[in-house]
Amino acid sequence: MAIRVCRIEDLPPGSRKIVPGGRFGIGVFNRDGDLYALANYCPHAGAPVCLGAVTGTTESAASYHATWVNEGRILRCPWHGWEFDLSTGKSVASPTRRVKTYPVHVESGYIVVKD
Repeated sequence: MAIRVCRIEDLPPGSRKIVPGGRFGIGVFNRDGDLYALANYCPHAGAPVCLGAVTGTTESAASYHATWVNEGRILRCPWHGWEFDLSTGKSVASPTRRVKTYPVHVESGYIVVKD
């Protein structure tokens, strides 16, 4: 089933929209022109994950040295801070855990998510 989200100009870079779909709703994100769609459900405790901050994360390059990476590509759960990659839905800390992702594209000027 295809869900028409909105016109592409109504979701400018840096914004998100949560729409009905799936079991918990679907969050659609525009990050610098790249579109992502994720289930609005955190696999940790069932939080509405798509309401969380979109940020970066740290990664350790060497002992006692952390680097800030993936700015604007990480979704942080608002309840417990679990972090998920917007493009894959995978948890940063535990890649076997993930948020469901959906195919998303632009069709005739509208953002469309395939549910």
